[in-house]
Amino acid sequence: MEPKINCAVACVNGCVLGDQCPHRAYVQEATKFMAETSLDDMLNIAEAARIKKLSEPTQWVIPDEI
Repeated sequence: MEPKINCAVACVNGCVLGDQCPHRAYVQEATKFMAETSLDDMLNIAEAARIKKLSEPTQWVIPDEI
């Protein structure tokens, strides 16, 4: 059974579930990405994402209560 925990809050200083973490598989993928990708490539990926975000049209959010 998967534990019900908000990882964004509980695991700020590191995973509190250890081997029981439901996101454990992503650690290996992230570690491999960091080991195989140069910092310059990571910065280029981030810059491309930033440019894409800036080029998207503005999305207005109208609150239910004004």
